[in-house]
Amino acid sequence: MGNKILDGTALTIAIIGAINWGLIGLFRFDLVAFIFGEMSWISRIIYTLVGLCGLYLITFYMHLGSHEAD
Repeated sequence: MGNKILDGTALTIAIIGAINWGLIGLFRFDLVAFIFGEMSWISRIIYTLVGLCGLYLITFYMHLGSHEAD
């Protein structure tokens, strides 16, 4: 995890996606669709970015328990 900017950006986007899923689960309110339209090209890009960030963050598991100083 040498790139702190990429890590922080991916984590931020994944958190935004998690909040959106929480809103969907609790209130049936899709914030991305509300702002950008139901499955518009921009909302599809956002959903794709959230998914890619989630996949990227899987690499964080490899670093759990690592006591290496950054």
